[in-house]
Amino acid sequence: MTRAPEPSSGAERFDEDWARLLSGDHGTAVHPGLLDRLVSGTAGLLRRAQQDEPFEPHLAAEAGAQLVEAQFTDPIVLARAVELLQRQPSADGRGPALCGAFAAGWAAALRERTLREQEAIRTAADIARKEAEKALRASEARFRALFESAAIGIGIGDTDGNILAVNKALQELFGAGPEDMIGRRVGDLVHPEDADGVWDVYEELVSGKREYFQFDKPYYRQDGEVVWTHLTVSLIRDDDGTPQYQVAMLEDVTDRYRLQERLRHQATHDPLTGLPNRAAFFERLEKLFEDPDPGARFGLCYVDLDGFKVVNDSLGHDTGDQLLSAVAARLKAALNPLGHLVARLGGDEFVVLLENSRGEQEAVAAAKTVLKALAGPVLIGDHKLAVGASVGVLERRVSTTTPGAAVRAADLTLYRAKEAGRGRWTLFDPKENARAVSRYAVSVRMPAALDRGEFFIDYQPLYALADGRLAAVEALVRWRHPQLGVLGPDEFVTTAEETGLIMPLGRWVLEQACGQAADWIRRFGDAAPQLNVNLAVRQARSAALVGDLNRILDSTGLDPARLQLEITESTVVGPEDEALRTLHGLVEQGVSLAVDDFGTGWSNLAYLRDLPVSGLKIAGSFVGDLHDPAKDEETGWRIVSGLVSMAHALGLTVTAEGVETRRDAERLRVIGCDWAQGWHFGRPVRPSEIARRIAEEPQGRPVAVRGHAVTHGD
Repeated sequence: MTRAPEPSSGAERFDEDWARLLSGDHGTAVHPGLLDRLVSGTAGLLRRAQQDEPFEPHLAAEAGAQLVEAQFTDPIVLARAVELLQRQPSADGRGPALCGAFAAGWAAALRERTLREQEAIRTAADIARKEAEKALRASEARFRALFESAAIGIGIGDTDGNILAVNKALQELFGAGPEDMIGRRVGDLVHPEDADGVWDVYEELVSGKREYFQFDKPYYRQDGEVVWTHLTVSLIRDDDGTPQYQVAMLEDVTDRYRLQERLRHQATHDPLTGLPNRAAFFERLEKLFEDPDPGARFGLCYVDLDGFKVVNDSLGHDTGDQLLSAVAARLKAALNPLGHLVARLGGDEFVVLLENSRGEQEAVAAAKTVLKALAGPVLIGDHKLAVGASVGVLERRVSTTTPGAAVRAADLTLYRAKEAGRGRWTLFDPKENARAVSRYAVSVRMPAALDRGEFFIDYQPLYALADGRLAAVEALVRWRHPQLGVLGPDEFVTTAEETGLIMPLGRWVLEQACGQAADWIRRFGDAAPQLNVNLAVRQARSAALVGDLNRILDSTGLDPARLQLEITESTVVGPEDEALRTLHGLVEQGVSLAVDDFGTGWSNLAYLRDLPVSGLKIAGSFVGDLHDPAKDEETGWRIVSGLVSMAHALGLTVTAEGVETRRDAERLRVIGCDWAQGWHFGRPVRPSEIARRIAEEPQGRPVAVRGHAVTHGD
């Protein structure tokens, strides 16, 4: 195409470069008229994708697909096209996304084209097999021509996994001769990076349970190199439907795989430092919570550079970027050999993730390693920059938190470190964290949260250890905060008490929970569990509580005998406390009382004797400490057994909290503990899940419950 000699605009230069790219020698012959239309059409799509608002990635994908339809399938064309697009200016930073969309469209179209060819080959092979029974000599010639001239690798094997024949393309793919492949077993071609389940699916195919399957699978070539393929394996049956052969077709997708890996790396890594970015960090963190072992632990070191803004403001952002790169290199060199992940969250914030942590000491050691790695000055050009950092350290059991809550807690702990003087690490303090989260949440949102319907209630099941029945459920209020996510009661109840907001919140919880319990009773009768509701200290000391509860029971129709209110040891501070009058008034209405978290407060046995309570809940820390290697387990069990005996002597039922293993549940049953709750029996769940459990409760027949047989109704 001839163009005027005057200076070209940016768009014209791109069109010229694009035309030269598609006119090059790529082994594709295209009529000049068709080529002009292809160049014009695809260049136009790419310009629109580059300039239009909002960004339309499908335009770039369509351009890639049109090239494949015009037979431009050489990976070199894709690589050069991506390189050309990366050189184009992009004011809004959409260059990588444009390249990704173009490459994705090209790859998808190529795969679709290849799949059509594969299906045609598979169909032809099947037809050829059938025709062989009628005209063996003619069909053999046709099949052999198709088999040998196919552009993709084809192998034929029997259902025992023996390779019977391979075509030339497959030999070239593996860099091997027919003598190296024929006679080998398909099972010998395992690769460590095989997708999960690929060999299970293969066994299903050769046994006749499926007709074909497709996977992206790597193989080792004869020279030891790895080649990535798109593998399609089909089953060939005889006229009676008996499996006879397997036909494997392998398309070499190594270049496409490597391109996708590069694009994925760009999407999950910080371009400045090369560290995993925020998205990659959260993906790794969330995997820890998918199916954790009961005792699994993890740690976070939330790192923020001290005085980084001064460097940026005084020496410029280029120097600041160099400093960040140097810091990232030091952190990676110091912590990656220890097996810890280092990621950049943004700005001058970094995070260290400890998977399978062995305890707080390991997390603290990682924080000290961070500070030591950054202790020396960093040389940037002519400047020796002293860089310090503050570190918030969190180390927890996975079962005690969520990914979002853990990061928030580590972040708040970091700011406590900065407030304490910077250049130091500070260990997570649950009380300080709960206070900080609560203070912020209540001050900003809580006064109107009830009206907005942001609170909801989950129910945690309590099981009777003697017979395995669902004995009760504990109502646990949650707050679906629009900025902070779902908050547990530990994160807002304390501050709600301090501000007085606990009173309307407590009434709402009683109303909702009692209404739900009454509904279960109407639906399931006596099979419905008892309802347990926690009372805050301020509620228990309120003279209005008795009247409020009487009104709620009347309005919901709940039998007071099916309600147990749980109080903490700090609710009553002595025999003359005014709260005793309220508690006696509640019991006179027919509800029962239980002491929650026994062993964490004053634990005055004389007060316990005088309280109008009928139950006692042993704090979860007692059971949790039984597995602390630093403490004697048998001594711990003797303490728990003593608490159970003492409570029974006072005529109280005993519930153990925090039970997470079958072994603990069985031992608690043996020592006479009445009820138990914890993750072994179920996490807090929505009301519909409790209803499902009630409906599935066996009635009057033996069932296996946590390691022992019982009979419901005994």
